[in-house]
Amino acid sequence: MTKTNEEIYNLLSTLHADAKCELDFTTPFELLVAVILSAQCTDKRVNLVTKELFKIASTPEAFVNMPIEELEEHIHSCGFYHNKAKSIKEMSASVLALGGVPETREELMKLSGVGRKTANVVSAVAFGKNAIAVDTHVFRVSNRLGIANGDTPEKVEEQLMAGFDEEVWSKLHHYLIFHGRYVCTAKKPNCGDCPLKNHCNHYKNSQN
Repeated sequence: MTKTNEEIYNLLSTLHADAKCELDFTTPFELLVAVILSAQCTDKRVNLVTKELFKIASTPEAFVNMPIEELEEHIHSCGFYHNKAKSIKEMSASVLALGGVPETREELMKLSGVGRKTANVVSAVAFGKNAIAVDTHVFRVSNRLGIANGDTPEKVEEQLMAGFDEEVWSKLHHYLIFHGRYVCTAKKPNCGDCPLKNHCNHYKNSQN
């Protein structure tokens, strides 16, 4: 890890010391469902939906047996409910076939309906593996700071993995999410009060 990256990491860790996954879950499978629902939806909204949904269904068997129209009704407010319901049903069938939720990103990505970001989140949060999931916040903040310079989530993930020690990947993921969610927002980043502005390419460019 370069000195600059170490300084950025330390600043983020101080600013967002309490950063963690804000999705509510009790099992790795529930987290899989919640992460699928969280695509282009707030964690707060997902938690409202899953609070009721998991009372009705919280296992792969329950979701496989639930009519897709019923599932769509439960998750409607999360948006893109047709695709999300399909993904949850397919993922549940895959988990059943496999005999449980696997722990590694590579194995998780073999589940139907599970992409790289979802696999990274579940591997890191549910099983404590070292992984960096690149969502819109991580993608935006990393490029603005200059700790990555990629035009796809995969490229940003590769650059972050190369630029930071493996044991901090999961924490870095949460720090960047919180920074993007609460400070470095998409439309109006709070650059003036940001302690990372002296390390930030976006801020430097905005001053020219």
